[in-house]
Amino acid sequence: MYTRKKNIFVRMSENVNVQKALGVILPVLLGIVIFVLWQTQVIHKIFHVDVFTLPLPTRIVSIMIDNISDILINTKATVFAAAIGLLIGSVIGYVIAWVADRWKGFGSGGLIIVTAFNAIPIVALAPVMTNWTRDVSPDASVRSMVSKILVVMIVSIASMSINAYRGLTELKPYAMDMMTSYAAKRREVFWKLQFPNSVPYIFTALRVSAPNSVISAIVAEYFAEYIIGVGRQIRENIVLAQYSTAWAYILTACIIGIVFYVVLMIVEAIILKHRK
Repeated sequence: MYTRKKNIFVRMSENVNVQKALGVILPVLLGIVIFVLWQTQVIHKIFHVDVFTLPLPTRIVSIMIDNISDILINTKATVFAAAIGLLIGSVIGYVIAWVADRWKGFGSGGLIIVTAFNAIPIVALAPVMTNWTRDVSPDASVRSMVSKILVVMIVSIASMSINAYRGLTELKPYAMDMMTSYAAKRREVFWKLQFPNSVPYIFTALRVSAPNSVISAIVAEYFAEYIIGVGRQIRENIVLAQYSTAWAYILTACIIGIVFYVVLMIVEAIILKHRK
């Protein structure tokens, strides 16, 4: 029986390696197109803006190079707040998920409350945290760092708790029955069954929380007392009409978010390499 041969485009669409390559090539091509349109001022004509408000990419990069030492100092402050807040929030979120699974009646209500926290806008949460931390330390830099970490922490808790709870409860069929038949203790059930099953869900939560932690830290810096951090520099330079410098810090914020996500993907690939 004659079978019609698939054309090259169909074969390429069904090839896994081709799909992976396209997942990298297409975003890069899109970035190149945007860069060319921006540099040639086509975007300026489309949106009716001038090069003072929207500087050319080459100008932004030159500003970054000229101010690299200051940018690194501010980047360090933002990365520290985002990373520590993400870590603490993720741990607390996982603990909440474990409590929700351990004590069903109490835990389900806790998850609802945590989910409600996720609906609080960062721009509303950040000023509140700034006021709450005024008595933490006489040092404004310490107070600002604590308030930023708290904002990131709260934002990170909800995603982790919800996804971790799914990982702890959505087990393979009869897995819990098998552990019961082995007379496994609750601690053994957690470490040998539930925790390994929840690991992919942890990374699912971190995929959301990692970029959000950077955004949260930057927004929190808008309202912080101490004038340091990428977010605060964006605000200060916009107020002073230093748009080129502001865009340099905006580009820095984008790079931080991308680095966070790439590092997470690398760690996930290493940890889940042999997991089916």
